[in-house]
Amino acid sequence: MDKEKIIEELIRHKKMPCLDFKLKQLTEDFTNTLFYTLFDTNTPVAVNLELLEKQFNKLMDMACCELKKPHDELWGEYVSHLPEILEFLNLDAEAILECDPASSSLQEIYLAYPGFYAIAIYRLAHELYVEGIPLIPRLMTEYAHRQTGVDINPGAKIGKSFFIDHATGVVIGETAVIEDNVKVYQGVTLGALYVSKSLEKTKRHPTIKNNVTIYANATILGGDTVIGKNSIIGGNAWITESVPPNSKVYHTPEIKIKTSPNV
Repeated sequence: MDKEKIIEELIRHKKMPCLDFKLKQLTEDFTNTLFYTLFDTNTPVAVNLELLEKQFNKLMDMACCELKKPHDELWGEYVSHLPEILEFLNLDAEAILECDPASSSLQEIYLAYPGFYAIAIYRLAHELYVEGIPLIPRLMTEYAHRQTGVDINPGAKIGKSFFIDHATGVVIGETAVIEDNVKVYQGVTLGALYVSKSLEKTKRHPTIKNNVTIYANATILGGDTVIGKNSIIGGNAWITESVPPNSKVYHTPEIKIKTSPNV
């Protein structure tokens, strides 16, 4: 096949006329600007809000999405929620400081904790998801996923004072519901019992009630699965049915240690 034919075939097979990969980079720039606007002492809030509006409008144009509201109305509604989002994020940071003995200051949490960063980007993306904006919220949380190893779908509903410790490998599905004062450790999955396109728009992921702690590598599956308040889920537990309030669930592995001269 000659060069011209190859070019012709490549163009013929490019099926997405609006697929502009600059959208990913611009979304990441927008995400960074949002984060700095909320937290960085030296970032001028008023100036950045104007910059963010321009970035937002450009993203909406590039995403080629049909929306029920004009861009300026969507942006106005989103900005009005930013103080509440920041209030929630400050509670998340305080929860980390209170729960993690390795944390020495709020400054350390804002600057160095991947779990906090993943929660922050999730909360900023979730509000766009609620507004019905497609693609951009997912690109935002995927950006955080790439940086932290935490995969939180922007559709998940997460309450106040959420704590993710160590962060890496945490997966929280689109229809998961997490109430207040929940603590999650590395490797935890809040997922679906099985994957099928027919389950779209249905409750596929579990509900975690207030004051639950879920330790490392626990897997909790299913839209009907509810973990009752004040429960503790031990590491490596595999759960596909509801757990009553005030429960302790744990997995007991069989460990054998052989030492010489008994080997």
